[in-house]
Amino acid sequence: MSKKLFRLSLAISGLVVVILMASAAQKPTPKAVTFAKDVAPILYKNCAECHRPGEMGPMSLLSYQEARPWARSIREQVVSRQMPPWSANPQHGAWANDPRLSQQEIDTIVAWVAAGSPKGDDKDLPPVPKFTEGWTIGEPDAVFEMSEEYAVPAEGTVPYLYFSLPTNLPEDKWISAVEIRPGNRSVVHHVIAYTQDATSKDTAPGTEGETRTGRVQLTGITPNKPGAIFEEGTAKLLKKGATIVFQMHYTTNGKEAKDRTKIGLRFTKNPPKRTLETGNAINTAFSIPAGADNHEVAATRTFKEDVYINSFSPHMHVRGKSFRYTATYPDGRAEILLDVPQYDFNWQHTYVPKKPIFLPKGTRLDCVAYYDNSTKNKFNPDPTKAVRWGDQTWEEMMIGWYTYYKATPNNAPKAPAASESASGR
Repeated sequence: MSKKLFRLSLAISGLVVVILMASAAQKPTPKAVTFAKDVAPILYKNCAECHRPGEMGPMSLLSYQEARPWARSIREQVVSRQMPPWSANPQHGAWANDPRLSQQEIDTIVAWVAAGSPKGDDKDLPPVPKFTEGWTIGEPDAVFEMSEEYAVPAEGTVPYLYFSLPTNLPEDKWISAVEIRPGNRSVVHHVIAYTQDATSKDTAPGTEGETRTGRVQLTGITPNKPGAIFEEGTAKLLKKGATIVFQMHYTTNGKEAKDRTKIGLRFTKNPPKRTLETGNAINTAFSIPAGADNHEVAATRTFKEDVYINSFSPHMHVRGKSFRYTATYPDGRAEILLDVPQYDFNWQHTYVPKKPIFLPKGTRLDCVAYYDNSTKNKFNPDPTKAVRWGDQTWEEMMIGWYTYYKATPNNAPKAPAASESASGR
């Protein structure tokens, strides 16, 4: 190479180095992700309701000192989308209580852990959210509890029990939020609460899915389920002098235990525009063959008047695999309202649409559930036996719960166009 070419080569190389250095100098330095400024707002908004002292989360995430030891576990849980738990298929419906993190929020947590989980400056911390200790609905206006503790044996099967809680209310009340708090979560399988009118003579327990005269279904809880706050302008009626009845399902765990469950209610100041009611599509006559890994069970309900649906709560036991609600309209058009492709007995959600779903008179609501009674189901108590309807966890249920209000001229919003009637979009 000639000296002239060599000098030219050096000059070009030097120019490239200068350009690269200048470019690097202009490139913004990546933002340092800290708990105080970036991660705490995510945890407070999406996780703290359960991950705080006294609630169902196994650890509190209200402070850096509490969250830091769990940093890697938090990352793994959010990347896999196991937390926050949510089972609805995002292709169908939009949900007001969807707790899932955005991809940006997940990336923020991943970056925080990768950086060593730094705390950051305390002045960047958002205010710690305020909660009412012992409640997820806020401070109740009234609390009613079992008159005494119930002693749960260490072993054996405990049949469904019914406990009556007199309210002694001097006037009708409208309930805007309700929450059941088990006294001992380790032995409470589920609780269903309903009201019994003081004037009603129908006191028979009935079956879990049955609606009986003089009753208003208040709420129910299954493992890891918080309280219910009803849509603004809606409420459930608690009549003067009514009694609240708990249907209690206890499960033994090898140790003697005691439970005294209670219920908290919040009331509206004025009568609501719309009265909430509870309905279901239910099938009690099925038999799931031994070894079947995808057995279908269906139930249906046809509406005799215009209604608005404002929540869904599918219920099965440990062989439950998936659950779907589909509306078939009077014109023959069908639409999936809720699809739960991977049902989880331990996370039985109530799904609240962002807008109430209008179903005109004559609409058929089909609920289709699938069950895995094979060895592939690690939760299966016994894949060698056929399974039928029953109260206990090793038996099965199929209930498509929903809440609704009637679309009468006085209490219904304007019906949406046909193109948006089912999804609320």
